[in-house]
Order: sequence, then structure tokens, then C-alpha cells
Amino acid sequence: VQLQASGGGLVQPGGSLRLSCVGSGFNLAKEAIGWFRQAPGKKRQGVVCHSGTDGSSHYGDSVRGRFTLSRDAATNSAFLETTNLKPEDTAVYHCAVCLDVWEEYDLWGQGTLVTVSS
Repeated sequence: VQLQASGGGLVQPGGSLRLSCVGSGFNLAKEAIGWFRQAPGKKRQGVVCHSGTDGSSHYGDSVRGRFTLSRDAATNSAFLETTNLKPEDTAVYHCAVCLDVWEEYDLWGQGTLVTVSS
């Protein structure tokens, strides 16, 4: 049972990236799936969680309106579309199974680094 994120890289301020998350060993569609990020020297920060039951999403204040989570059941995947990226978005991004409490997670994998810099 694992999650694997990919798609990070170096992007200029104002740019976009699409992060991918592939699950193995379990069905992502039945779980609350989300993303969190962690910048060097800072605590973990919730980005988004998407319910596997009612389809609702909750986004962190700093990314709302710029980031969008989507899913693809056929490939057991989830995606994070990031737009209008800012230097403060620089972090390692992890996909995760969300618990009922914001910023609490049950399972997460190795993340992917996003660096926003000119």
C-alpha cells in the first residue's frame, strides 16, 4: 500500500505545474485524498483534501483559487493542478490519505519538490 507523487520541478513565478499521484495496493476512489506540503525548516501545511464519499473539497487559504485537485479512477490516480505559483509555494509536495481532521493524514508517500524561482 503506497502513494507516489511526481511532476515537481523548477518554475518561474506565475507559472504552472501539474503534480501526479499514483496509488498502489488500494483503491484511491474510496478514500479521502489530498496533498500537503513541507518547506525546509517549516511545519507541514495542508493544501487540499477531497472526500471519497460526497466529492467535496477543502483547500488551504494560501492556495484556494490557484490549485485544483482532480482524480482519475481508471488509473487510480489523483492530480494537483497548480497555477499562478509564488515563491512561497516552494516545498516538497506529498499526496496523502486524509483523516477527518484537517492536516492529519493516514498514509503518504515520498513527495515531489516544487521550486518557484526566477
